[in-house]
Amino acid sequence: MQTWAEEQLERGCQQGRTESLLRLLAARGIPVDAPSRQRIMSCTDIATLDQWFDRAVNATQLSEVFGELTQ
Repeated sequence: MQTWAEEQLERGCQQGRTESLLRLLAARGIPVDAPSRQRIMSCTDIATLDQWFDRAVNATQLSEVFGELTQ
């Protein structure tokens, strides 16, 4: 069981990763629609947020960030 301080630290890490991912996407000129923004903001898994961030570094479209295949 986590302490209150640990929960707050984890929440802060999650929020920081979320904000960094959205800023990176904006800086790379990748548009983020409302459902995708909500998907990013509601993600609580730090490993997933890190994976999306890593993909966003080289992505040219949002589907690449989420690991979705496009046709």
